[in-house]
Amino acid sequence: MVEKVKVGIIGCGNISGVYFKAGKIFENLEIVACADLIMDRAKAKAQEFGVPKACTVDELLSDPEIQIVINLTIPKAHAEVTMAALNAGKNIYAEKPMAITLEDGKSIINLAKAKGLLVGGAPDTFLGGGIQTCRKLIDDGWIGEPIGATAFMLCHGHESWHPDPEFYYQVGGGPMFDMGPYYLTALVTLMGPVKRVTGCTRITFPERIITSRQKYGKRIQVEVPTHVAGIMEFNSGAIGVILTSFDVWHSQLPRIEIYGSEGTLIVPDPNTFGGPVYIRRKDHGEWKEVPLTHGYSENSRGIGVSDMAYALISGRPHRASGHLTYHVLEIMHGFHIAAQQGKHYMLESTCERPAPLPLGLMYGTLDR
Repeated sequence: MVEKVKVGIIGCGNISGVYFKAGKIFENLEIVACADLIMDRAKAKAQEFGVPKACTVDELLSDPEIQIVINLTIPKAHAEVTMAALNAGKNIYAEKPMAITLEDGKSIINLAKAKGLLVGGAPDTFLGGGIQTCRKLIDDGWIGEPIGATAFMLCHGHESWHPDPEFYYQVGGGPMFDMGPYYLTALVTLMGPVKRVTGCTRITFPERIITSRQKYGKRIQVEVPTHVAGIMEFNSGAIGVILTSFDVWHSQLPRIEIYGSEGTLIVPDPNTFGGPVYIRRKDHGEWKEVPLTHGYSENSRGIGVSDMAYALISGRPHRASGHLTYHVLEIMHGFHIAAQQGKHYMLESTCERPAPLPLGLMYGTLDR
């Protein structure tokens, strides 16, 4: 019988539903409480998903049976809530990014180490069947030595559909901090850590007008770059290029491609868990779709929390770790710092490539 780890969720907004479902899917998770600044929202989620207790944040953090807290607050509150959870003796898994500033990210890492607690966070899409299949293909040598990569996330922002889009254009937002974690986490998983970056940024539209129903017509003053181009040199010597934008009306660019000495790999959208995965080796006349080698190809947010719970019990490293999330945070800041200073930014942090998932796992499990 697998030991269940008791979990509390702070933040019961749009994304929370899939995390509540994770408590039903993964064998080692039991969600026992939820909290939100709006109590009615916490009560509604508790009722919808059969969670025993809806409460205040302070009540959740003081609950002695809760071992892991999932932090689903807005980005500017991530660091404050995470630090409060650590100070309450809780292991913490936070939505992306782990913090807005590098200083807060360092404080989180240092406090978790001092207290002997686990810290980590989203995205955990790299644990899905699509990117895990790509990881196996690279590790097994199907494209030879990885020498380069490209990654593109281009759209015209979120004000046409999101009910509360303002924070996407405030400090801590922008296309790099919003979507960059998915792409960069995938690249670090597949190719290893980054040692230096450079970048260029701009704001194309200084004012945005909300056209989604709830706040139709409201004007947003843009505070952060909305078109960000970055170049990365990985520790391995491979070179990567990333472009994220909220300024582009239309694009046909791919999501991620990995270039190797023996071929090219097309990686699926890193904001999803599935495929398709395509490969074309140097001696192949056409692209071949590769069947997924791993499960969890549907929306499986919460898989990173389950992995943390296994690590908590067994003592093994967890994959969506604080060192990974902080390294990604520093890469994103590095692009912006390099653009401001007009020179390369050398990364101070590093991390291990997270271990690949085993083959043949039963649904709802991560460890054999």
